[in-house]
This record gives sequence, structure tokens and C-alpha cells, in this order.
Amino acid sequence: MQDRDCDVFDGGLMPYAQAWQWQRDRLEERRHNGNLGDVMLLVEHPPLYTLGKGSTTAHLKFDPNNLAHAPYPVVRIERGGEVTHHAPGQLVGYPILNLKRHCPDLHWYLRQLEEVIIVTLAELGLRGTRLEGLTGVWMEGVKVAAIGIKVSRWITMHGFALNVCPSLDGFRHIVPCGIGDRPVGSLEQWIPGITVEQVKPIVVRSLGTVFRFQCHNAGAPKLPDSSPQ
Repeated sequence: MQDRDCDVFDGGLMPYAQAWQWQRDRLEERRHNGNLGDVMLLVEHPPLYTLGKGSTTAHLKFDPNNLAHAPYPVVRIERGGEVTHHAPGQLVGYPILNLKRHCPDLHWYLRQLEEVIIVTLAELGLRGTRLEGLTGVWMEGVKVAAIGIKVSRWITMHGFALNVCPSLDGFRHIVPCGIGDRPVGSLEQWIPGITVEQVKPIVVRSLGTVFRFQCHNAGAPKLPDSSPQ
């Protein structure tokens, strides 16, 4: 039985800085008002790399001291995890959840996000798996979804990135998530022609199933006027 509500915003192709600030604003609102409900933002991003708060630049295959010549922009953010790549065709989900309403446990939350992806893949007739000791979702040994989070006073931000049909070329310039011996792939390797628009509603349904949400389409998000510094 579903016993919670979650408003789901669709940002389309959104610059990373805007999505980042939108998350920070929602998190701060909920830190100051614990009665505000859970929300999630679904987006695609123009190509860029993001580095987790404590990640090493050793996983960049280009000169970290000369980022003007990097293949794409590089942004260091406050999530956990190592470097990852975003690009159109990758569906990115940013849940802003109050874990006090769910389960105040970070490991539980990471496994739940993995489960959202695994349930999504199952609806598509695909089998997603976990690998012991690693975070993310794999298919036949190929990583198709990365997960990185930040939690403040049990309010979450950042989330998951599911490779639906992006160009994988950008991943050649990094060691994705710091895992050098596991290839990165996308769903279109198994389902040619699949699109982000086809996968979005499945992800929303899976979120509802895993977190016992009643999900509501909240339309496009109100974008912030400024970017994080």
C-alpha cells in the first residue's frame, strides 16, 4: 500500500548549475520546515564531468591543472563518490527526501535507489544486478547506472544517473566512479532505439513501488535565478 506522496518535476535538458541550485534550495527548505513533502527532479544534462567531494583527480585522463582543455566542463560537488559523466540520453534523478519518514540509514537509502533502477529494468525485460562492495547497477557486468548522494539532517540530494541512450564517448576520458576494470554501457545496447522519454514514466512507477509513494506529475520546475558558487 502506498502511504506517501512525492511530487515529480520534469526538467528536460537542464544545465547542471540550475539543477544543482534547485536541489540545494529544496534541501534548505526542508531543513527549516520538516513538514514539506518529498520531491524528485528528473533531467538530462549537457555533457560535463562531476567530481564527488572527496574524489581524486587521478581518475581524470586529462590534465586536471589545465581544465580549459578538458573534453567537457568539470564541476566538483558535495556528493559522495568519484568522477562521473553526464550527457544527453542519460536520465538523472534527484530525489529530495526526508529519510526520517522512511529509514534514517544511508546504506538502506543507497540500496533503495539501486532497487528503483533494478525494478525499472525488470519492467523493460532486463535484469539489473548489484556487485558486492560497489554502488550502482550492472547488466551482464556492464555498469548502466551510477549513484551518488549527499544527506544533510537526513534530507537527501543528488541521486542516480541511468544511461539510457547517451553517447559513451565522454566516459573514455575518465575512470568512471573510480572503477577501472568494469565497462560502462547503456540500455540501448540491449534495446536499440530506446529513449529517455520511454524510460521516465517507468522510473516514476518504480520510485512509487520501492518507496511506497503516490507520485504526482508536478510539471516543469521553477528554475533558480542564480547558480551555486
